[in-house]
Formats: sequence, structure tokens, C-alpha cells
Amino acid sequence: MKRSKTYTPELREEAVKLVLTQCLTLKDAARRLTIPKGTLANWVAAAKSGTSPKVAPDSRSVPELEAELRNLRKALAVTRMEREIVKKAAAYFARELLPSTRS
Repeated sequence: MKRSKTYTPELREEAVKLVLTQCLTLKDAARRLTIPKGTLANWVAAAKSGTSPKVAPDSRSVPELEAELRNLRKALAVTRMEREIVKKAAAYFARELLPSTRS
């Protein structure tokens, strides 16, 4: 009778990180960790769908992190646009205030 092996939640989280953040293939990551490729594939799928258990209190699922990344990218785009407006306004007022720079 074959007994299934149990893995710690920490190992599962680290294995998923190898695939998702370090861009290792399932095959390579499974071989490095000496776990079945199918098992790792299940863990990765669960992490992507947000159904995997969280190990650390501050850890978040992949969908949560993707949503945060989208929001941060939007905020960065707005900040860059605002910075460009300020730079153009500063240049305009500098030209107006300094007589030697008027054309």
C-alpha cells in the first residue's frame, strides 16, 4: 500500500514561488525539490486561483497581488502625468519671470 507524502505549508509556498516568481519550469522546480511534477502543478494552480492556504499572516494570494500591482501601476501613471504637468508649468513660469529667457 502506497502512503501519500505530506508536505509542510512552507515548502508548498516556496515551491510555488520558484515557479511563479523565479520563472522555473514545473519540471525543473519539481526536480530540485524532489516532489512530483503533478503535485507542484496542483499547488501552482491553487495559488493562481487564490484557493491555496496562506502560511504567513501577511502573505497574499496571487490574484490579490495581481490586483495590487494593477492599482499601483495606475497610481504610478497618474503620478508621472502630474509630474510632467508640474515640470511644464515650472518651465512656463520660469520663462515668464526671467526677462532674459523670453524669445
